[in-house]
Amino acid sequence: MTASEALYRFLLSQSTTPPEYRMHLRGTHTEHRTRFVSRTDSKGNPTTTTEHYTETVTDFDFYIDLTPNIVHGPVHWSLPDAEPAYRGEMVKQVDSNDLILRDPEMAQPSGRRKATKEDIKAAKERKAIRQACGLPPWVAVGPESWLQQQAPERAVVLESSKSLRQWADEYCASDKLLKEFTYTKVVYGWNTTNLREAVVAAIRSVYNHEIQVSFDMSHDKIRIRPANTFSRMLSNMWIKFFLWILLIYPFIWLYKRFSHHGGGRWEVCGGAYALKTWQIQPPGTQIPPYVNDGRWQHTSDGVVHLIGEREGEWFQRWEGTIRGAVSKRVRTSVPLQSGSYLPPHMLLDGFRPPLPYVSPPIAY
Repeated sequence: MTASEALYRFLLSQSTTPPEYRMHLRGTHTEHRTRFVSRTDSKGNPTTTTEHYTETVTDFDFYIDLTPNIVHGPVHWSLPDAEPAYRGEMVKQVDSNDLILRDPEMAQPSGRRKATKEDIKAAKERKAIRQACGLPPWVAVGPESWLQQQAPERAVVLESSKSLRQWADEYCASDKLLKEFTYTKVVYGWNTTNLREAVVAAIRSVYNHEIQVSFDMSHDKIRIRPANTFSRMLSNMWIKFFLWILLIYPFIWLYKRFSHHGGGRWEVCGGAYALKTWQIQPPGTQIPPYVNDGRWQHTSDGVVHLIGEREGEWFQRWEGTIRGAVSKRVRTSVPLQSGSYLPPHMLLDGFRPPLPYVSPPIAY
């Protein structure tokens, strides 16, 4: 088995485990306090002074685990050729000018080139929009794209000239001593901007101070480095720290940055995990009668069905729990369970909260 084949199989095996995806909810307020401080001056005389200070108090701080909501993946993706990324050097590069935003008369050389500041800035903006709207990395940002919950065929797909296996081949063929290959896991499907606003509005009904709602991801990167002694040393945090103290690491950085056999980074591939996604149904499938929930559509590929819980459905199930946890000032690092901290009216006999979504069996 070749090195590139071993790397490819390793990435496939590691990608079967999705990243941990959590919602973090935190509320704080500022208190202005006064305290009396007793001191003794140089002559031994006791004095008392009044000090005014402010202190940030955490009222609630808890997590909700969204990992169980992942219903599909991984889809192995490779960044589009026109997207700035690390492609074997220590600077970001592009392989195409398809997404260039400058004057067309200012021609750029074809093929692989160093990304400009304008390219990198535009790429950061596109990435932020994708993350906020729940778009996968291979879909173009636009008002008619995938985030509108339309059928997949309406999404504008950005193409890459290389697959995950081909990038693994290129990495293994490189003779750089301090090279690094990064496989990035991403979660897509939900419009986190709208969901965050809905959660904040629910919290505002029972809490009037500072609110922070974020979507945190962990265990989302797989990093591959060479098995040489030099690379292993620099992977150790303490060795790297002492190299900085001894002013040795700056010279190592210069070697990585400018030497042909120094460093190289590959950050162009990953796996995508869906919270909701369209699934093509077997030929001959008919849309169930009297169904008008937006989950079924006719496309040129046939009937498609949206699997996974939608943001609104999730919010319906969790709204009571979130309000209850905020009201009871819950502070814990253990993710909450659905149904905990429910308000009294949701515990009444006969009250029927929305049922959790159950996806249909997947046809193979």
